[in-house]
Amino acid sequence: MKLVVYVLIKVELLQKLLGRLAEEHISGATIIDSSGMGRELAEADEFSIFGSLRSLLIHNNRQTKTLLFVAKDEQVAIITNIVEGVVGKLVGPDSGIIFSVPIDDVKGYKTY
Repeated sequence: MKLVVYVLIKVELLQKLLGRLAEEHISGATIIDSSGMGRELAEADEFSIFGSLRSLLIHNNRQTKTLLFVAKDEQVAIITNIVEGVVGKLVGPDSGIIFSVPIDDVKGYKTY
């Protein structure tokens, strides 16, 4: 089992992504509202000229969505391919990030 974590930058693609995942019988993702470190730093420094310029020059004001999947090992590549099929290749700025980590133990996971 793996925990697959995907940070979606282009949140306008969320429904399309969820639809494609459902078509491939990938379900049960947890979706969390999130934001990047740059945004948080800019907001902490919002009253300085540097914080104001930083938020204008880069997309610090963008909310993101973090999707968490508990997946079988063979589903990781399927999830990654679907993500890249919807949002494009995960290279460069604003493309998001996807990674997986092993799960040693899980309870409450669907077994059907």
